[in-house]
Order: sequence, then C-alpha cells, then structure tokens
Amino acid sequence: MDRHLLSGNEAIARGAYEAGVKVCSAYPGTPSTEIFEELPQYKDALYCEWAPNEKVATEVAYGASIAGVRSLCAMKHVGVNVAADPIFTAAYNGVGGGFVIVSADDPSMHSSQNEQDNRYYAKSAKLPMLEPSDSQECLDFMKEAYRISEQFDMPVLFRTTTRVAHSKSLVTLGQREERPVPPYARNTRKYIASPANAMLNHPKLEKNMEELERFACSSPLNRVEMNGTKIGVVTASIAYQYARDAFPADTSFLKLGITNPLPMELIRDFASKVEKLYVIEELEDFMEAQIRAAGIPCVGKELTGRLYELNPQLIRQRVFGEEAPVTDVGVSAVSRPPALCPGCPHRGFFYTMSRHKDFVVAGDIGCYTLGGSAPLSALDSCVCMGGGFTVAMGMAKAFEMAGVTDKKVFGVMGDSTFFHSGMTGAAEIVYNKGKVIPVVLDNSITGMTGHQDNPGSGFTLQGDMAESLKIEEILRAYGYENVIIVDPQDLVAMEQAVQDALASQAPAAIITRRPCLLIKRIKHDTGKCAVDPDKCIGCKRCLSVGCPAVIVEGKKARIDRDQCVGCTVCAQVCPMGAISREEK
Repeated sequence: MDRHLLSGNEAIARGAYEAGVKVCSAYPGTPSTEIFEELPQYKDALYCEWAPNEKVATEVAYGASIAGVRSLCAMKHVGVNVAADPIFTAAYNGVGGGFVIVSADDPSMHSSQNEQDNRYYAKSAKLPMLEPSDSQECLDFMKEAYRISEQFDMPVLFRTTTRVAHSKSLVTLGQREERPVPPYARNTRKYIASPANAMLNHPKLEKNMEELERFACSSPLNRVEMNGTKIGVVTASIAYQYARDAFPADTSFLKLGITNPLPMELIRDFASKVEKLYVIEELEDFMEAQIRAAGIPCVGKELTGRLYELNPQLIRQRVFGEEAPVTDVGVSAVSRPPALCPGCPHRGFFYTMSRHKDFVVAGDIGCYTLGGSAPLSALDSCVCMGGGFTVAMGMAKAFEMAGVTDKKVFGVMGDSTFFHSGMTGAAEIVYNKGKVIPVVLDNSITGMTGHQDNPGSGFTLQGDMAESLKIEEILRAYGYENVIIVDPQDLVAMEQAVQDALASQAPAAIITRRPCLLIKRIKHDTGKCAVDPDKCIGCKRCLSVGCPAVIVEGKKARIDRDQCVGCTVCAQVCPMGAISREEK
C-alpha cells in the first residue's frame, strides 16, 4: 500500500492527477497556492499554469472543459469574486470534460482581508459543492468531483478551508486514470451564452439540482455514524474533526461531503433518530438555516457563533460550558507584528511617502500592504486586488469635487497585481484624467504568496522561460508619457522620482524596480551594515525605516548581523553618518 503524509493541498493536486485532468490554471492565493506548486511534478501528463488572475484561470480551465478534457482551476476565497462572471455562466451552459473549481476559504483571516463564506456561491450559482475534511478525502473527493461534474453536466465547486488545506494526514495513493478525449464537436446551442440559449439552460440547471439532491441523499460522500440516540451532529469539512473531539463518545454524526444541495431527506431521517440535533459549522449558518427552514429543529450558531475558526476547545466551552484547563508555564506571549523583510525593496518607497504629510496613498494586496504598518504608516487604504489605482482615482475625484487642493494622491500596487487587475485601473486614470500618480512596485515576483512567477518574471509555472511583459511599455501604450523607473533603495533618487512625477505636465507613472532578495535564482552578495557607536547620538532616526535588523540597545543603535542584508536604507537616513556597509 503506497501511503504518504500529505497536506490537503498536496492531496488535491494528486487527486487531480489521478482523475486524469489535463489542463490546470490558477492565480496564487493563500491557502490554495500549494495545489498548483505541486502540479508541475506531473507535467508529463498535464498542463499547469499561473494565470494573470482568477477570472482568466477559470476561463482557461472552462475552455479546456468545452474542448473535452478534464480541467481544474483554483483560488482563495476572495478570488472567486474575481472569477464569478464565468462561474455563473458555466453553471448554465454545462461542461464537456469534468470541470472543478477549488475555493480555499480562510476562516479567521490568517492571510485575507475578509472572512466570506463561499458556500453561498455554490447556492447562488447553483453548483454542486464538495467539502473534504482531511487529506485522504481531498484526494478521493477530487476524483468523485469529476465524476459528478460529467454525470450532471455541471461545474463542481470544491471548497476547502485553511486547516484542511495545510494540515497533513496519511493518504493512500492510486493510479492515474487516463480519460479518452472525444473528437471536438461544435455545440453553439450549449456554449454560446446568448439570452435565448440561457433561457433554455436555466430549467435544465434547476432539474439538475433536484437530481443532485436525490443523488446526495444516497451518496457515500455523505455518511451517518450512529453511536447513540441522545445527541446528533450534522457537520462537514474541518468542523467534523473538531466536533468528533469535542462531543461525547455516544454522539451520532451525519458527516456531509456534499453540502450543496443539502441532502434534506437524509438529514430529516437522521434527525428523527436522535433526541437533540446540533449543526456544527464554521462562519455562517449555511446548513443550519436551510435545515431550520425545512422544519427540522436544531441548534448551532446561537452557541458556536459566526466569527472565526472553531476548534475542539471552543466547541466544548460554547456548547457544554466546559472551560479548558490552563497551565501557567511562566512564559508570556510576545507581540511580533508583521513587517517588511530586511532589505525589502519596498521600504525605500514607503519611507519616502511617510515623509510627506500631504500625500494620500491608496494601497493594494501584497507584501506592500505592510507599508501601512508603523513606523512607516504610509498607506491610507487597502481594499482589494487592483484597488490601489482605482480607489486612488475615486479619492482624487472626491478631493477635486470638494475643492481640496492640498492633497497629492498616489495609487500603489506590485507587479503581479498590476497584471492581475491593475491595468484597467491604469487605463481609468488616463482616460478620465485623474490627478493620480500610479506607482508599480516591481520586485520581479509574486511575493506574499510565496514567490510564484507572473507575466513579468520571465518564467512559467512549469519552469519554462517565457516572454517577460514590460510594465513601462504597457503604461506608455496607455498614454503615460512620463514613466519614471527608479531604484527604491536610493532614497535621493526615490524622492526625486516622486517630485518629478508630481511636476510632470504629461501623465506620469512611477515604477520602483529592484528584485525581492528572496528570489532564489538571483544571487545577492552584499556586505552587512554596522553602527559606529562613537558617531551614534541615539536619535533613533534609523528606526523610522521599520527594518527588523535595526535595534536600539540602551541609547545606541545596533544592526543585527543575522538579519541585515546591507541595503543601506538605514544608513541613508542616519544624520550623523554612523551607519555604513562593510564591503565583502
């Protein structure tokens, strides 16, 4: 028996491989990223790519399905917002080869800007939804998802959470099942989503959902575990693992693997066999509300709450009033807020922004979101991917209409985000004559999600060299006549670039360009910075750059050599010249 310890994401990738998937497209986003980082090992059997954004990934995968092969796309929960347009239409049209969409939700927002519950996407789009609770189910459910997709002619939403995606458990591997690819046959009635065709597709979709509910009532993905008649629990996903730990040994469980449509007759039958029914689920009352609406008495959210992740301890406390024992080990927690890495190329830009109180800076999603943290505190907003330019545009227009003249507005995003959803914002600023300076922080990689390539990095997910799109050429094509490229670690040049952009009579944009120090294929070989204690006056100006390597001990600054990478930003702000780089 071939057994391996795999995370949920690794098991999903393996499940796609074993299911015979041929085309895979995604945009990286925690907690889904590792699925596609695992797929290149199977590149002899399938094609996998990083797409510019989640909408593109969905459309690429759906196009492959129309062409007759099994396909996969994956994204984090907020990425489904970007991909919603093709997802809803694909539900109406149906599939060719099996088509699975992975949504990795993030309860407790470990790496996200909200806690949206994507189970409601399945209900709203009328998609079957599968929810695994461990790594073995991640593999097995993937294979079943493709069978369901093809049997019911529908895309399948495959929902995980952070704990399922990143927890590891033993998995039994199988063999790849190669699927025959039928000859392509044009089917305009099915795949051209005109109003006339959509009107004919909607009744078919409703009928499919009715058949799916009957299927779910007998599917082995939904299983009853009868241990007693006093307490019954309806649950799914990682909440099943928590509930098993928290509830008494004689508790019976209805563990759901298909959560849309809910198998209501199966739930009704299970409820009739127990005295009290609990519904244990994270975030919203997705299952509980439907079960109550069906006239089945149950309790759930009034005890467990709607916020954040659950765990066995919380369930024991909230459901049974059992307080967890606390042991004082004599160690107090240390607050360590996230910060830009030592040597991060974004630091020089945000330090420059922080020196001007009349600057308004709309930020975006990425490493550079940390530019809003103290001591830099250089961001005014951070909404969503691509919002750096467009939110800035709205703010600038508001100032203009209100007669506010003392604010200078900048929109900021990284290179990957520019390709994801920033180009339309750049067009918006030029087209509608926005008084905004768009700034692209180009560090040559998709940084925050773990160094995935993008259209500007020159490499594909499968490791092949690729055309590297030039951000400056795109901006110039849009009409930015003055595109200023600057090394952000040169603070004098950075300040000059900002002033030149503000003074420009033609539309201007700034690109800060320096690769992330953590890119493995780029060798960085610099010395360390050091403080001359005789020159240091203890002014603490060096702390204003927010570098973790800069420390003040007593009244003097010190550089932690284990963290320093010799970027010299701290040296450039020292008024006494007390910091210098030791050349190698």
